[in-house]
Amino acid sequence: MSAPVGPGTGERPRHVTPERFFGQSVIVTGAAQGIGRAVAQRIAYEDGNVLLVDRSPVVEEVAASLRDVGAGTVAAFTADLETCDGAERAVATAEEVLGTLDIVVNNVGGTIWAKPYEHYSAPEIEQEIRRSLFPTLWMCHAAMAVFTGNGGGTVVNVSSVATSGVNRVPYAAAKGGVNALTRALALEGAPHGIRVVATAPGGTLAPERVIRRGPGPDGEDEERWYRQIVDQTVDSSLMKRYGTLDEQAAPICFLASEEASYITGTVVPVAGGDRG
Repeated sequence: MSAPVGPGTGERPRHVTPERFFGQSVIVTGAAQGIGRAVAQRIAYEDGNVLLVDRSPVVEEVAASLRDVGAGTVAAFTADLETCDGAERAVATAEEVLGTLDIVVNNVGGTIWAKPYEHYSAPEIEQEIRRSLFPTLWMCHAAMAVFTGNGGGTVVNVSSVATSGVNRVPYAAAKGGVNALTRALALEGAPHGIRVVATAPGGTLAPERVIRRGPGPDGEDEERWYRQIVDQTVDSSLMKRYGTLDEQAAPICFLASEEASYITGTVVPVAGGDRG
């Protein structure tokens, strides 16, 4: 089976708060599709300057579609954020193109395989950790140097309630690392005027992925293991459903904004009542 699918972001976000990000410069990673795209779209409509970062050139098309929807600058940059160099170049590009950097939304990550832990190979375990932890580690490292020099800034990490999920232990470990990073970095950042927060999305409906995360289920066992993930996701939600892209983008944008100026070190579950 494939992942449950649902509507995309549409031509305009369902909810827009005009000028909320006016004068703010934002990086959104993993912005070519899914939650990252929805966040970038909303920030653009809310008049922010936004650099969309992804390793896929599709991000250029997404950025082009968002130019002129608001008062801010919209640009794109392709980079491999699993590397320190990729993250540093993304941050440097934001400073060059947008003039400064105020907010970083770290959205890169996602389960590659879905199976009981004993069925993972050592290279697969390492690849899951690189995919879902290291982009956030590297981007936080690059951003903190800038924010400390600027006298403040905001980091919003996108984690997952799947830290308590079945059939994806390496991914759960990576997202647990994102949660720990968020809390520890908030302690270091607070004296410098830097907020570090996170959301923990649950299952989220989105269109078929343009860039696939992994090979997908192959054979009856893998189909069954993936079905267990879907069933647990729905059963663990008090609302008994997947969320939408708009429902994920909204709390991310709130936490990124000055409306959340007294919130730091917090991981907010966004999963219909599932706390992970």
